[in-house]
Amino acid sequence: MQGLNIAETGAGSYRPLAILRWVMVVIFVSFGMQKFTLQSAQGIAQFITNSPFISWLSVFGLRGEAYVLGVAEFVIAALLVAGSFNPILSALGSFMGMMTFAVTWSFFFTTPGVVRWSLSTDPMAWNLTGEFLFKDIVLLCVCAVLFLASLPSSVIRLRAR
Repeated sequence: MQGLNIAETGAGSYRPLAILRWVMVVIFVSFGMQKFTLQSAQGIAQFITNSPFISWLSVFGLRGEAYVLGVAEFVIAALLVAGSFNPILSALGSFMGMMTFAVTWSFFFTTPGVVRWSLSTDPMAWNLTGEFLFKDIVLLCVCAVLFLASLPSSVIRLRAR
Protein backbone atom coordinates (compact mmCIF):
# COMPACT_ATOMS: atom_id res chain seq x y z
CA MET A 1 0.00 0.00 0.00
CA GLN A 2 1.29 3.44 -0.89
CA GLY A 3 1.83 6.09 1.74
CA LEU A 4 -0.21 9.20 2.32
CA ASN A 5 0.01 12.10 -0.13
CA ILE A 6 0.29 15.87 -0.13
CA ALA A 7 -0.93 18.19 -2.88
CA GLU A 8 2.33 20.13 -2.94
CA THR A 9 4.15 17.12 -4.40
CA GLY A 10 1.29 16.02 -6.63
CA ALA A 11 0.78 16.53 -10.32
CA GLY A 12 -2.01 17.42 -12.70
CA SER A 13 -5.39 18.27 -11.21
CA TYR A 14 -4.19 17.19 -7.76
CA ARG A 15 -1.57 19.93 -7.27
CA PRO A 16 -4.00 22.93 -7.16
CA LEU A 17 -5.51 21.44 -4.00
CA ALA A 18 -2.55 23.05 -2.24
CA ILE A 19 -4.41 26.35 -2.65
CA LEU A 20 -7.21 24.95 -0.47
CA ARG A 21 -4.69 24.07 2.24
CA TRP A 22 -3.36 27.62 2.45
CA VAL A 23 -6.83 29.16 2.40
CA MET A 24 -7.77 26.92 5.33
CA VAL A 25 -4.58 27.93 7.17
CA VAL A 26 -5.59 31.60 6.84
CA ILE A 27 -9.14 30.80 7.98
CA PHE A 28 -8.03 28.79 11.03
CA VAL A 29 -5.47 31.43 12.07
CA SER A 30 -8.02 34.24 11.75
CA PHE A 31 -10.75 32.28 13.55
CA GLY A 32 -8.25 31.31 16.26
CA MET A 33 -7.17 34.92 16.80
CA GLN A 34 -10.79 36.01 17.17
CA LYS A 35 -11.32 33.54 20.01
CA PHE A 36 -8.98 35.60 22.19
CA THR A 37 -11.28 38.63 22.19
CA LEU A 38 -14.08 39.22 24.68
CA GLN A 39 -16.52 39.98 21.87
CA SER A 40 -15.91 36.58 20.26
CA ALA A 41 -16.08 34.76 23.60
CA GLN A 42 -19.46 36.34 24.26
CA GLY A 43 -20.61 35.62 20.72
CA ILE A 44 -19.88 31.90 20.81
CA ALA A 45 -21.22 31.29 24.32
CA GLN A 46 -24.75 30.56 23.06
CA PHE A 47 -23.42 27.92 20.66
CA ILE A 48 -21.29 26.20 23.30
CA THR A 49 -24.06 26.18 25.90
CA ASN A 50 -26.51 24.47 23.54
CA SER A 51 -24.09 22.03 21.92
CA PRO A 52 -24.31 18.36 22.85
CA PHE A 53 -20.70 18.02 21.69
CA ILE A 54 -18.80 20.86 23.38
CA SER A 55 -21.03 22.15 26.20
CA TRP A 56 -18.48 20.62 28.60
CA LEU A 57 -16.15 23.51 27.69
CA SER A 58 -18.20 25.72 30.01
CA VAL A 59 -16.10 24.35 32.90
CA PHE A 60 -13.39 26.76 31.69
CA GLY A 61 -15.66 29.81 31.97
CA LEU A 62 -16.61 32.28 29.25
CA ARG A 63 -13.09 33.30 28.25
CA GLY A 64 -11.54 29.89 28.91
CA GLU A 65 -13.86 28.02 26.56
CA ALA A 66 -13.03 30.51 23.80
CA TYR A 67 -9.30 30.16 24.53
CA VAL A 68 -9.52 26.36 24.24
CA LEU A 69 -11.20 26.68 20.86
CA GLY A 70 -8.70 29.32 19.73
CA VAL A 71 -5.75 27.12 20.65
CA ALA A 72 -7.37 24.17 18.84
CA GLU A 73 -7.77 26.31 15.72
CA PHE A 74 -4.11 27.38 15.91
CA VAL A 75 -3.08 23.71 16.25
CA ILE A 76 -5.13 22.79 13.17
CA ALA A 77 -3.52 25.66 11.22
CA ALA A 78 -0.06 24.49 12.31
CA LEU A 79 -0.84 20.90 11.28
CA LEU A 80 -2.03 22.09 7.88
CA VAL A 81 1.16 24.12 7.41
CA ALA A 82 3.32 21.14 8.45
CA GLY A 83 1.12 19.00 6.22
CA SER A 84 2.55 20.72 3.18
CA PHE A 85 5.73 18.75 3.99
CA ASN A 86 4.39 15.68 5.79
CA PRO A 87 1.38 13.74 4.49
CA ILE A 88 0.45 12.27 7.89
CA LEU A 89 0.18 15.76 9.36
CA SER A 90 -1.79 16.83 6.30
CA ALA A 91 -4.31 14.07 6.91
CA LEU A 92 -4.46 14.77 10.65
CA GLY A 93 -4.91 18.53 10.24
CA SER A 94 -7.60 18.18 7.59
CA PHE A 95 -9.42 15.52 9.64
CA MET A 96 -9.37 17.79 12.70
CA GLY A 97 -10.67 20.60 10.49
CA MET A 98 -13.52 18.35 9.36
CA MET A 99 -14.43 17.62 12.98
CA THR A 100 -14.29 21.33 13.85
CA PHE A 101 -16.68 22.29 11.08
CA ALA A 102 -18.95 19.31 11.73
CA VAL A 103 -19.38 20.58 15.30
CA THR A 104 -19.91 24.19 14.23
CA TRP A 105 -22.34 23.07 11.52
CA SER A 106 -24.31 21.26 14.24
CA PHE A 107 -24.87 24.64 15.95
CA PHE A 108 -27.22 25.40 13.07
CA PHE A 109 -29.54 22.75 14.51
CA THR A 110 -28.79 22.90 18.25
CA THR A 111 -28.90 26.64 18.92
CA PRO A 112 -32.44 27.78 19.68
CA GLY A 113 -33.86 30.42 17.38
CA VAL A 114 -31.37 29.98 14.54
CA VAL A 115 -33.75 28.06 12.29
CA ARG A 116 -37.51 28.22 12.14
CA TRP A 117 -39.14 25.23 10.48
CA SER A 118 -42.70 25.52 9.19
CA LEU A 119 -45.14 24.06 6.71
CA SER A 120 -45.63 27.47 5.09
CA THR A 121 -44.29 28.72 1.78
CA ASP A 122 -40.95 29.27 3.54
CA PRO A 123 -40.32 25.81 5.08
CA MET A 124 -36.87 26.65 6.42
CA ALA A 125 -35.92 30.16 7.45
CA TRP A 126 -32.84 31.19 9.37
CA ASN A 127 -31.66 34.42 10.90
CA LEU A 128 -28.26 36.13 10.51
CA THR A 129 -26.71 33.66 12.94
CA GLY A 130 -27.95 30.83 10.75
CA GLU A 131 -26.50 32.49 7.67
CA PHE A 132 -23.17 32.81 9.50
CA LEU A 133 -23.21 29.11 10.43
CA PHE A 134 -24.39 27.89 7.04
CA LYS A 135 -20.99 28.64 5.44
CA ASP A 136 -19.39 25.99 7.64
CA ILE A 137 -20.77 23.24 5.39
CA VAL A 138 -18.49 24.56 2.63
CA LEU A 139 -15.48 24.71 4.95
CA LEU A 140 -16.26 21.17 6.12
CA CYS A 141 -16.23 20.02 2.50
CA VAL A 142 -12.91 21.78 1.80
CA CYS A 143 -11.33 19.95 4.73
CA ALA A 144 -12.89 16.69 3.51
CA VAL A 145 -11.34 17.18 0.06
CA LEU A 146 -7.93 17.81 1.66
CA PHE A 147 -8.33 14.74 3.85
CA LEU A 148 -9.37 12.47 0.98
CA ALA A 149 -6.53 13.82 -1.18
CA SER A 150 -4.09 12.84 1.58
CA LEU A 151 -5.10 9.20 1.47
CA PRO A 152 -3.21 6.69 -0.66
CA SER A 153 -4.63 6.11 -4.12
CA SER A 154 -5.10 2.46 -3.20
CA VAL A 155 -7.62 3.60 -0.56
CA ILE A 156 -9.41 6.31 -2.51
CA ARG A 157 -9.57 7.07 -6.21
CA LEU A 158 -9.87 10.88 -5.86
CA ARG A 159 -7.20 11.94 -8.28
CA ALA A 160 -5.54 10.80 -11.46
CA ARG A 161 -1.90 9.91 -11.24
